[in-house]
Amino acid sequence: MTFRPEECERFLELFEGWRHKIRAFPGCRYLELLHATDDSRVFMTYSEWESETDLGNYRKSDVFASVWPTVKTMFEEPAEAWTMDRPHRMV
Repeated sequence: MTFRPEECERFLELFEGWRHKIRAFPGCRYLELLHATDDSRVFMTYSEWESETDLGNYRKSDVFASVWPTVKTMFEEPAEAWTMDRPHRMV
């Protein structure tokens, strides 16, 4: 997610309030916020879900409905999202 520079601090404050709700959502195993080292406007959330169904349920939930409409107004560029498999887990 690439935010307008003036929105970055606001996003961090909002994420702090939302992260507990997202993490507590059924099926969410892990949630992390990453911040680009070379561009202060760029953030990425990394989450792990028990199943595609759980992720889909989150995307249809009141939690998501309270997060996404607010966040998307803060973007400088369109957001990107990927769902990926992990063919090999390195430990």
